[in-house]
Amino acid sequence: MFIGKVRNFAVAALIGLPMLASAATQAIEVYKSATCGCCEDWVKHLRANGFKVNAHNVANPSDTREKMGIPDRLGSCHTAVIGGYAIEGHVPAAEIKRLLATKPKAKGLAVPAMPPGSPGMEGPTHMPYDVLLVGKDGSTTVYKHYD
Repeated sequence: MFIGKVRNFAVAALIGLPMLASAATQAIEVYKSATCGCCEDWVKHLRANGFKVNAHNVANPSDTREKMGIPDRLGSCHTAVIGGYAIEGHVPAAEIKRLLATKPKAKGLAVPAMPPGSPGMEGPTHMPYDVLLVGKDGSTTVYKHYD
C-alpha cells in the first residue's frame, strides 16, 4: 500500500513538472519609457530571477495599464504583462512567480508609485510598501507587505 502511494505521488509530480517548466520559461512583456533608469533596473531584477523579458520602449507606458484595466490610482512608471495578468510597477519577481503558480482570479499585481527599496528602486533609503492584488472589479487586497 505504501509503495502504491509513493508511485502515485511520483506520477503526480512528473505530470506537474511540464506546467512548472512552462511558467518558468514564459516571457514577460514590459512596457516602459526608454529614458527611465529604474524601469531598466526592474528589468534586470526580473532577468536575475529567471524571467525571460521582452522590454518594449513606448511613448506612453500608461496605455498598457489602461488596456489591462489597472486603475490609474495604482499607476507606476511601467506595466508588464504575463500569463494574462498585468504587473504594474516595481513588483518583486517572487510575487510574480507566486501569482503564476496560484492563478488567482484577478487582473494582476501592483506596487503603486515608486517606493524606495522596491526592486529597481534600491538605494540609500527604504520605505515599507505593499504589493497589491488587483481584483477583476479593480478592488485591491494586500498580496504581500514588505518592510
